[in-house]
Amino acid sequence: MASFKNSRVSFLSIITVAILALVLSVAAASAAENPSSLLAQGRVDEAIATLQQEIGVSPNDAEAQNLLCRAYFTLGEWDRGIAACQKAVTLDQNNSRYHLWLGRIYGEKADKSGFLTAAELATKVRSEFELAVHLNPKNIDARTDLAEFYLEAPGIVGGGRDKAEAQARTLASLDPAKAHWVNGRLAEKKKDFNSAEKEYRAAIESSHGSANSWLNLAIFFRHVGRFDQMESAIQQAAAAQMDSTGAVVDAAELLIRTKRNVPESARLLRQYLSSQFTVEQAPAFKAHYLLGTVLEQQGNKQAAADEYRAALSLARDFLPAHQALDRVNRLN
Repeated sequence: MASFKNSRVSFLSIITVAILALVLSVAAASAAENPSSLLAQGRVDEAIATLQQEIGVSPNDAEAQNLLCRAYFTLGEWDRGIAACQKAVTLDQNNSRYHLWLGRIYGEKADKSGFLTAAELATKVRSEFELAVHLNPKNIDARTDLAEFYLEAPGIVGGGRDKAEAQARTLASLDPAKAHWVNGRLAEKKKDFNSAEKEYRAAIESSHGSANSWLNLAIFFRHVGRFDQMESAIQQAAAAQMDSTGAVVDAAELLIRTKRNVPESARLLRQYLSSQFTVEQAPAFKAHYLLGTVLEQQGNKQAAADEYRAALSLARDFLPAHQALDRVNRLN
């Protein structure tokens, strides 16, 4: 009887473990297919379809509206994204993050607009960023974006270096690396390149060598025409542990735009696409598109076309990939 009892306990234990494993696997699969995860994987078409379905059932879901805005943001569909972000803000007026994203997408549209429209949108950008900071003074991304706005915008729409300096002082206690970055940008504006480089290197030290901080130094070297040092900084960014910024994709794009070490840009993009660390800030469809650009430059039209198709399989409305694929097909 004792033997039978022990075998029964073992049998029940096995069933319990199996059920638990099934529940965990279902939960994991569900998490992997949620809109936020889909965006991180660059599966933007699936993310949009899922979000539209969720909004159809729950039209007052502010988080779904915000995620939909961000999905359109990655595609460069500013008007659709603005509409979704505005709905998110209307539904939850006290959410700092939602105001931040509305400001960001206003800013992207402003960059692509004529002077009068850009000036009107710039005022909205400032208003949303300032409100995001007001609602959550510890929102580091909001303070950083607001500081950048103050740096770049003319005074007529609310810009000002003194305002950027004030944000840098506050950021110093919240995120020293971001504060050093803002101070570096301020020094660049003043043409004080020695101080700028010191600030960017201080950001690297404060962030313990983050990929994004090394990338910012590389961007600075590009601005001042020190391309060999730009490449060295990019190598440091690539060697750093991958983070949530997708810096390695931006590093590859920097090499492509400057036409420096194009094979390395392809390596970085393949490394990113084969990793488990794809992020919303650097969507996989964009990485496929950039890799296609590299392969096209190298004369491998067929492989380039394959990458453009891979991009469109994730984001069928991504216009740059459509244009590139049409170009390659005409040349074949």
